[in-house]
Amino acid sequence: MSDAGFARLPEPPYYAVVFSSLRNGEDPAGYAAAAERMMALAAVQPGFLGVESAREAGGFGITVSYWESEAAIRAWRLHAEHAEIRRHGRQHWYARYALRVARVERAADFDAG
Repeated sequence: MSDAGFARLPEPPYYAVVFSSLRNGEDPAGYAAAAERMMALAAVQPGFLGVESAREAGGFGITVSYWESEAAIRAWRLHAEHAEIRRHGRQHWYARYALRVARVERAADFDAG
């Protein structure tokens, strides 16, 4: 990821996993460390291309991870530590979340700098 928070991605096609979430209002213990661990762990998974993430003060956030293939996404979903963090998140951190997977066919970029 660049300093500006944008993922450096190859030319399409590739896949995007969009994780929209609403935290449960607390500042839950361990959340930041777990999020950092998941980012680091995802980054070394075969087929991982990059990630972009933002969260507002009210608790709503969106994380988009990019992958070479649906098989790479499936392998990440089945990763044991990732599965455990998802379970923990449902129990302790999230009031609601939605997950969407899309194939990116076209992409454009603008950089004024």
